[in-house]
Amino acid sequence: MEGINKTAKVQFFFRPFSPDPKVQMVIFVAFLVMYLSSLGGNATIAVLVQLNHSLHTPMYFFLANLAVLEIFYTSSIAPLALANLLSMGKTPISIAGCGAQMFFFVFLGGADCVLLAVMAYDRFVAICYPLRYTVLMSWSLCVELMAGSLALGFLLSLPLTMLIFHLPFCHRNEIYHFYCDMPAVMRLACADTRVHRAALYIISFIVLSIPLSLISISYVFIVIAIVRIRSAEGRQRAFSTCSSHILVVLLQYGCTSFIYLSPSSTYSPEMGRMVSVVYTFITPILNPLIYSMRNKELRGAVRKALRKLEVE
Repeated sequence: MEGINKTAKVQFFFRPFSPDPKVQMVIFVAFLVMYLSSLGGNATIAVLVQLNHSLHTPMYFFLANLAVLEIFYTSSIAPLALANLLSMGKTPISIAGCGAQMFFFVFLGGADCVLLAVMAYDRFVAICYPLRYTVLMSWSLCVELMAGSLALGFLLSLPLTMLIFHLPFCHRNEIYHFYCDMPAVMRLACADTRVHRAALYIISFIVLSIPLSLISISYVFIVIAIVRIRSAEGRQRAFSTCSSHILVVLLQYGCTSFIYLSPSSTYSPEMGRMVSVVYTFITPILNPLIYSMRNKELRGAVRKALRKLEVE
């Protein structure tokens, strides 16, 4: 009981990126610009899809939900990271606050990964079964797939968070990171974490490998279908609807796999922190840019909205 009380009183601090306040301020400005850019870009996509009836299709429904997930995903990390950059790592977080941040980060990140698999299935149906697309991808199914993505993210996050925060935390309280990431927090536990590391690895492997396998299978059939299209214009149009999704998948799964599937013996806190910057700050900016640059209908909706603003 005494050990639990001690753990409950633990406060964590995040290690600064640099001991130099000027360097910290430069990083703060960079993070702030990236955070605001990701909020603006993803909010723009969500609003455009909502306001344009021509975009009320399953593909854009999933894209809008991905944008909303990205907003909450990065917002679970960025505010506290920015506060710590300003305070040179002196802004504390309680163990309960650290657990809450970890839960929402894993919940939203897991839902994000599953939703990318759902989007691959949507493209598979659209390209391989175009005449049956509206029947196969009904709105009720789209809502169920979106709800399923959130449910799977929740079911992943809750047991992992509970598993890690049942560990005792005694004296070390400086997290070598800018948020409560699982590998970084486990390194502070004053107990044997081999079982916890194995559980994290196994669950991460299942959660990443199953959606990625489904995405890969979908794209095998998609490529076969595209090759069979006779006109070059048709092949180009079909490929353009998939290329954006492929780029986002490579970014998301590549970075996440590096952090959670690397052997613990080769895990580098510094490298882990750098890679985490990519998928918590940079990827949420790139997603709306990639989709808007590679998608003709979305670009048209942006131009239409800008023309309306100019007229007003």
